Amino acid sequence: MAAVKVLNSYQICKKEAHSVPVGKGIAMPATDIGIDLGTSSILVYASGKGIVLKEPSVVAYDKDTEKIKAIGEEARQMIGRTPGNVVAIRPLRQGVISDYEITEKMLKYFISKAIGRRAFRKPRISICVPSGVTEVEKKAVEEATYQAGAREVHLIEEPIAAAIGSGIDILRPCGNMVVDIGGGTSDIAVISLGGTVVSTSVKVAGDNFDEAIMRHVRKNHNLFIGERTAEDIKIQIGMACERPELVTLEIKGRNVITGLPKSVTLTSEEIREALYECTSKIVDAVHGVLEKTPPELAADVVDRGIVLTGGGALLGGIEKLIEQKTGINTMTAQEPMLAVAVGTGKYAEIAEKL
Repeated sequence: MAAVKVLNSYQICKKEAHSVPVGKGIAMPATDIGIDLGTSSILVYASGKGIVLKEPSVVAYDKDTEKIKAIGEEARQMIGRTPGNVVAIRPLRQGVISDYEITEKMLKYFISKAIGRRAFRKPRISICVPSGVTEVEKKAVEEATYQAGAREVHLIEEPIAAAIGSGIDILRPCGNMVVDIGGGTSDIAVISLGGTVVSTSVKVAGDNFDEAIMRHVRKNHNLFIGERTAEDIKIQIGMACERPELVTLEIKGRNVITGLPKSVTLTSEEIREALYECTSKIVDAVHGVLEKTPPELAADVVDRGIVLTGGGALLGGIEKLIEQKTGINTMTAQEPMLAVAVGTGKYAEIAEKL
């Protein structure tokens, strides 16, 4: 297997991210913050401090009392383990708001936790959205952010944020291709002079990988497994292309036929086959953007390579698969899960130059 290539970037932010106390409630002046409002997780970047918060975008909600029981990591632990009246929900689906009120409350909670409850002024917030969202969906995100306590709101497309966070100088007149594989959407864009020249957004990403694994295990092993187990399988033995050695993993679930607990052993090769349809759609989307890219910018992409960001970029062999299908050198950003949040937080500085 080819050695993993890593794009060296934003080392300063990496250093800052480990030294920031989060949510202490200390009075401080208003700050610029960037929010990566993801389907799977929410990250908050504060100017001068780096990443100050990273938690799952999950809310535990009591249907009887209509009250929120938990938000973030505490709520994620409840997925699949709650009584009938409590549901653990994701208020964002495929990069857009599916439950406005819950999203607003979740944003309010994370903002106050990130900047402290006694900040002197409301923060100026930059928040990212998938490149394919409609004006109505953009308006919903903007309104929810204002209601959550923002003084000023800037919306930024995810590929632009991912490029900034990966250390790419987006203001230069040359083409850079970014593939951001998140939880609900994969955004692909060619960027030049601070804007997207060609872009697309496909609703295939990390959550679809989990669903594909759940379907495969149920169909081939007669076993019901939950989202968390599917995610563990993806992280530990998930592959996008063939690997020289076979890796196995024992998992537990509920037998479809008997209804009793059962354990089976999965291999990395069968998980690769289970993920094939999803990974192929992402590769096809990359190919489609390259076909529409102007010749001069396409030449730049060949020289500079393709940069992968987002949690989905951590799927084993995904960069190798894209490289095989396109013939273009493909790299993974350093700490790809943080790239969009870092870029969103730094967007205010870039916007002034634009």
